[in-house]
Amino acid sequence: MGFKQKFPFEKRYKESFSIMQEYPYRVPIICEKDPNAQDMPNISRTKYLVPHDITVANFMFIIRKRINLEPEKSMYLFVGNKIMPATGQLMSQIYHKHKDADGFLYFIYSGENTFG
Repeated sequence: MGFKQKFPFEKRYKESFSIMQEYPYRVPIICEKDPNAQDMPNISRTKYLVPHDITVANFMFIIRKRINLEPEKSMYLFVGNKIMPATGQLMSQIYHKHKDADGFLYFIYSGENTFG
């Protein structure tokens, strides 16, 4: 069950608002495994608070380390409506364009480019 299904909107909104008040130069992220990505390891932690000026590539590196993914395996990150962001984009840019109404930025990781 995903983060959105586990927690009601109001609780998620209050949490992201509180995070943004305390850490205005950070981006609150929820990163979950694509349910169809059977070949990918599960992630133990889904909530992340990253500096607004790191790139998608840096965040990808964090996730790869978190799931202990071998260097030769591919990983794809999708945001919003299954959009693959450019790896050079800053998290602040992605956040302003794709943040959810609850204030979190949602990423899905997969081992294959299953969305296009």
